[in-house]
Order: sequence, then structure tokens, then C-alpha cells
Amino acid sequence: MAYEDRIKKLTPLQFQVTQQNATETPFQNEYWDTFEDGIYVDVVSGTPLFSSRDKYDAGCGWPSFTRPLDSNQVKEHVDTSHGMRRIEVRSRDANSHLGHVFNDGPQDAGGLRYCINAASLRFIPKTSLEREGYGTYLKLFDH
Repeated sequence: MAYEDRIKKLTPLQFQVTQQNATETPFQNEYWDTFEDGIYVDVVSGTPLFSSRDKYDAGCGWPSFTRPLDSNQVKEHVDTSHGMRRIEVRSRDANSHLGHVFNDGPQDAGGLRYCINAASLRFIPKTSLEREGYGTYLKLFDH
């Protein structure tokens, strides 16, 4: 399915976040407190972006990760909106607005905090990875 067709199927919030750079309400989104094993993919393209292995509770009310699964799948831009200077994170393939990256993350994991809007993501639980076509990511969860 083409990205244009997928965009038409987004919820109003998903559209506002991914296409209009909106930010969802903290602590009132789908994944801020989800810690089940799995991966998070771009809601528009389906591209794998983050792993639950790199997710942590930053106390900010949005899903937070120490790093992307593949740094080539995200792009970063300086964002000076709202009178602030931040680094915006977008998905490479679909150009979806994901959120922002900050340098206040866990130091033992590199010091970054990818603060991501849950509305820009779709969570694929470990138990569904194979069925959903993401079986190559099962190795992330071998203990």
C-alpha cells in the first residue's frame, strides 16, 4: 500500500502528529507505560524504528528510547518552533514526525533520550513479530 493510502487511514491524532508535527498529551497516549517485549514501527511506513529493549521510563509521559534500532531509519533536524531549540526526529522513509531527541538520557546507554509520540508508532509484540513479517527482530529478545 502506498504511503498516501496509509496516510488516509490514520486516526486524526496520528495524522496531526505525523503529518502536521503535533505533539500528543503526555501520560495520555497508548505506549508511554508499555514495557512488553517487541518493536515499534512507523505508523505510516511500517519501518522498524525502536525496540522495547531500548525503552525506559523517563518520567516525561511519552515513550522514551535510548536509541533507534537503525540510526539510518531516522533523520534529525533542528527545530526552533515554540521559542525553543530542539532536535526533531523524523522517519526516513515516510518523513513522519516522530518527536525529539534530547541529551538527558541514561549516561550508561549513551546519554540520549528519544522522546517519541506514541501516535507516530505501532507496537508489534514479540509474540506477533513472525506473523507480522518482522521475524528477523526476534533475535533481539533472545536472553
